[in-house]
Amino acid sequence: MTRIRIQESASCRLDEIHRYTRERWGVPQADRYITGLFEAFEGIETSRTRSRPIPAAFGVEGYFFRYERHFVYWRRLANGDVGIVTILHERMHQIARFRDDFGL
Repeated sequence: MTRIRIQESASCRLDEIHRYTRERWGVPQADRYITGLFEAFEGIETSRTRSRPIPAAFGVEGYFFRYERHFVYWRRLANGDVGIVTILHERMHQIARFRDDFGL
């Protein structure tokens, strides 16, 4: 059975997203947004969540999908699990943040 593994940078981003949403729109909205993200993560394996390959300009292999205002980057781990690498807001400079989170 494939498992979803939230990697360190993605975990930090989830905390930031929850904190920002909670402060801006309240706890119920923050909880709904995070729950929706986790439902999207679970949909990767069943293709319910449609992903595209990461563009070659990023210099790594993996996939991404959009969830509302965020882009979720993930890759298949050596054991077959799904590794959620990072989650970036649509306004963040994608390549710079992405490289940092992938350790490039």
